[in-house]
Amino acid sequence: MRADRLVATLLFLQERGRVTVPEVAAELEVSERTARRDLEALAAAGIPVYSQRGRGGGWSLVGGARTDLTGLTADETRALFLATGPLSATPELRTTLRKLVRALPPTMRAQAQAATRAGVVDATDWSRNAVTADAAHRSALQGAVVDGIRVRLGYAGIGKPVGERTVDPLGLVAKAGVDYLVAGTDKGLRTFRLSRVTSVEPTGEPVVRPPDFDLATAWRTLSGAFQDGMHAVTARARVHPDTLALLQRFLGGRVRVGGPLPDGWTEVWVDGPAAKALAGHLAGLGAGVEVLEPPEVRQWLARIAAELTGMYAGEEPHAPHGR
Repeated sequence: MRADRLVATLLFLQERGRVTVPEVAAELEVSERTARRDLEALAAAGIPVYSQRGRGGGWSLVGGARTDLTGLTADETRALFLATGPLSATPELRTTLRKLVRALPPTMRAQAQAATRAGVVDATDWSRNAVTADAAHRSALQGAVVDGIRVRLGYAGIGKPVGERTVDPLGLVAKAGVDYLVAGTDKGLRTFRLSRVTSVEPTGEPVVRPPDFDLATAWRTLSGAFQDGMHAVTARARVHPDTLALLQRFLGGRVRVGGPLPDGWTEVWVDGPAAKALAGHLAGLGAGVEVLEPPEVRQWLARIAAELTGMYAGEEPHAPHGR
């Protein structure tokens, strides 16, 4: 886990006072490229780490030759433990955090320990299904991203059998509790949901990074295209007052609320990826929503209603197969 390695790098820095990239690489058994990225990541996170070029140079913590973490302010220490605390479900990271607490000045230890307990990660969804089954693949992909190694990825797309493809891992993104891999493919940049990854096999070949690649910019472009697809069809509808809150809870930002109508209902506009999908979402709200337009969404609602009526109205349940 990268958070584990960053903390280990920080401990190594505070122990030595000044280190070189080859020394960090040897100590943590990683490549020099990975060691340099980790040091740069610490600096980017606001930890007072700086590099000095030339003979006798290297990477140091602010505070010069001191061998404790007094170069960190109380706010910086709290930020570090708040960031790593929710990740500490792994035994390795819990051990690392305990070591780091002991390395802190006594006045900072209580606050650091409190910060590690300030957050928790629940590994199940509301249906009690595990949502962290992809943890092993996440760790492998994190390593591939940091080390710049191309991988063979086993992946099961929606409604598709498991397939294998060779990709260039470029970064990991967490959106609303869901993890995605951004990777280069023979068809350009693509995203892969980690929960659908079935295997990760490093090829040993170096990643090919697009010129001037920036993960945040790439994600905005990729996710923007997906979000545009979620708004491909818009329905204008009227909603009963008792149903409006439920509609907004189900579809969130895809619902735009207008003004009240003379009959007490509310006019709304609802977006969806397609007429059939949008009708399926709205059908569950029954007569609490009436779609006014477009005609294709109304037609799909009528079709869904007819199918359900034919299945349930005045009939006994079908006998199970084989009886």
